[in-house]
Amino acid sequence: MQARLGPALVRRFFHGSISRRNPDRLPGLSAKASPLTPQTPQTPHTPQPPVASRAAEPQRRHTSDTVSIMDPASAGYSGHLPLRAPIFNPLAANFSPTDQNQQQPAYALPLGQANALQPAPSLAQRPPVADPTAPQPRANTRLRPPKGPRQRDAISQPSPESGGVPDPTPEYLAIASHPPFLLPQPRNLLVVFDLNGTLLHRPSHHNPTRFIERPYAQAFLSYCINTFTVAIWSSARSQNVQNMCAQLLKAEDRPKVVAIWGRDSFGLTKADFNSRVQCYKRLTMLWNDPAIKASHPMAGTSEGWNQLNTVLVDDSAAKARSEPFNLLQIPEFLGNAQEPGFVLPQVHDYLNQCSQQTNVSAYIKSQPFKVAPDFTI
Repeated sequence: MQARLGPALVRRFFHGSISRRNPDRLPGLSAKASPLTPQTPQTPHTPQPPVASRAAEPQRRHTSDTVSIMDPASAGYSGHLPLRAPIFNPLAANFSPTDQNQQQPAYALPLGQANALQPAPSLAQRPPVADPTAPQPRANTRLRPPKGPRQRDAISQPSPESGGVPDPTPEYLAIASHPPFLLPQPRNLLVVFDLNGTLLHRPSHHNPTRFIERPYAQAFLSYCINTFTVAIWSSARSQNVQNMCAQLLKAEDRPKVVAIWGRDSFGLTKADFNSRVQCYKRLTMLWNDPAIKASHPMAGTSEGWNQLNTVLVDDSAAKARSEPFNLLQIPEFLGNAQEPGFVLPQVHDYLNQCSQQTNVSAYIKSQPFKVAPDFTI
């Protein structure tokens, strides 16, 4: 036992011990290791089934030390991806040649684990979670078009039951054809005022009581109420007319107005009242009204209000169709608070001229009102 072993015997003994300890070690892993000769298996070789029948079986892959270990019992993997193609051990018990057309990439899972990383059916079909802070639309919510200027219905003519379209009578036209004459002194007049477009402007029909006053409207109206007999007649609904007059008239002047008429004073049918029909201001309705008759300075006599002493101040010629020569037509007011021309001060002067005429309709026919652009106060 004390004898020394020869160098050849040492190499032979060392080579045999390594082969017995790691018979599956592949050549090339150690630079100093000698090529190993595969040992003949001691048990008879059992033929393996075809590759197709073992497609679902996991194959053991042997890679270099930098390759991660794929656990067949796990659904995932850990470590780093392989840095080069897998190396198969031809001596492994489950080794079989791999078809090049079916060869998987180096980072793919074994065939038996192909479905391991697929999401569970419950997770794949789960609906997206809604944001609880987002506003939820109501079930009965209707999509509305964007707001814009509302198109109003076209003006239609009133039905025959509402009086139809009036025309001036021959008697009226004959009296208006007389030549005008001056009176020795001014006299009282019945002055009938329109509201919208004449004394004020309503920007929106959705808010009918909000309006823009025409320049000098309140002072001018107060002068007329305290100088002449004044009535207000508008085609707007009566409640809206009352509300507008409450804002436009001075508190001390409102009781002096002999009549404030609205849409219900035109004799319209229910259908025409609720439709956008042309309203005609027949002055005969005013002249025959008992309350207005009683406002004449010589009430109870043969004298009364008629075409000789009545002026309708309006921006619409169509509304005065039955008595066209009693109309003092002025430009429509569209809400310009800086309106040029001093329209109402000029109407003030024209009314004073009418109060000096024996026949107002004859005077208006011969000298209708016109706005002077160079008029100054």
